Amino acid sequence: MTTAHTSGHGPLAGVRVVELAGIGPGPFAAMLLADLGADVVRVDRPGGPPLAVDPAHDVTNRNKRSVVVDLKAPDGPARVLDLAARADVLIEGNRPGVAERLGVGPEDCHARNPRLVYGRMTGWGQDGPLAHRAGHDIAYIALTGTLGMIGAPDTPPPAPANLLGDYAGGSLYLVVGILAALHHARVSGTGQVVDAAIVDGTAHLSTMIHGMLAGGGWQDRRAANLLDGGCPYYGTYETADGGYMAVGALEPRFYDEFTGLLGLGDFRDARKDRTRWGELHEAVAARFRTRTRDEWTALFDGTDACVAPVLSLREAPHHPHLAARGTFTDHGGITQPAPAPRFSATPTAVRSGPARPGADTARVARDWDVPGLVDDLVKTSVNDLPRQGD
Repeated sequence: MTTAHTSGHGPLAGVRVVELAGIGPGPFAAMLLADLGADVVRVDRPGGPPLAVDPAHDVTNRNKRSVVVDLKAPDGPARVLDLAARADVLIEGNRPGVAERLGVGPEDCHARNPRLVYGRMTGWGQDGPLAHRAGHDIAYIALTGTLGMIGAPDTPPPAPANLLGDYAGGSLYLVVGILAALHHARVSGTGQVVDAAIVDGTAHLSTMIHGMLAGGGWQDRRAANLLDGGCPYYGTYETADGGYMAVGALEPRFYDEFTGLLGLGDFRDARKDRTRWGELHEAVAARFRTRTRDEWTALFDGTDACVAPVLSLREAPHHPHLAARGTFTDHGGITQPAPAPRFSATPTAVRSGPARPGADTARVARDWDVPGLVDDLVKTSVNDLPRQGD
């Protein structure tokens, strides 16, 4: 069946989003909306956000446009409200109460645009005893129980980068909430506030585990369960050259193929026998140490043993499957993940590189009919704008 492509770039073409510049999960959520075709205007502050990546390499600002507004200047809040009046969505990631004190909180924005979806990205949420406390990904996932599930039982839980909290429990839930609220606004004509807290989203990710825990199918300790490294046929193993292989041979036929290819047919009946799991783990580990990662990859290639090499960030784009699908793309000399997911009628793409702070002010002023932005640009000294490497 042939599917006709609609005009525009992605299913959110025509949706306008204002992003109040920040770091971490807020910018990533705005990038997801931009990847899906939304016109995302990032409101950068003079001097740029703290801990910012070099603007030329911050691909979380791809597919966006940027203006610079000093929210502490007398007319700064008015410029943001002018944008909010013409937008469908606004995203901010300040501590609770900060946007209100700056004059760009939900009430101020909804007074100008009742249909606006106001997305709030925080770690602790808008209320609760810790709402006004500082924090980062690792603290958020620690309190939800998810960090305590990871790692070996005799070592401290490892820090899983900031993927689990900031981006999975934060950005993705903010985007889901925004899209649901956007649908509601278009049906009812009424906008609303989306309170996306990383602690809420990360806890929600463990829903299945809580069900298993309640049913006796999960032990509340690390490396003692089917999916946390306690199971010898679901985990990672070191190879002869210091590489690693990932094993996920959970189902009986996949397990049989796995043990057969390893030459461990004597353990065929150990799959459900937890008393033999320790012995099986040692046997699998010893076998994997006899060959290199590439040799094991070649052995398991084309099988259903559910075994894969553990690749580095630089290796991943060159894997034949990911290369064939175009999972990664090169744009402006930067290799980066391509937009996901994929759409048959409204395909997405990396349309532009990282938005440079303030570079799009004149075009946004024209397209969104906010002439005051240009006046602000004239007032802002060039020396106030972020420079590469700042």
